[in-house]
Amino acid sequence: MGIADSAKNKAQDLKGQAKETVGDATNNRDLESEGRADQAIASVKDAVADAADKVKDGVEAVKDKLTGK
Repeated sequence: MGIADSAKNKAQDLKGQAKETVGDATNNRDLESEGRADQAIASVKDAVADAADKVKDGVEAVKDKLTGK
């Protein structure tokens, strides 16, 4: 995962935490739920990026074995 993607995901997570906190403090359940959703989306994006990195590393390892590196 690139640094820019990681930063975007972290920003979305922090934004979600802020929304959830403000929603809880103001008794705004919609804002609170929106915040939790933002956090979940950021988490899923991180997990997908991590999985993609692992697949890429695996492909590179197989490629290296096949080419004798």
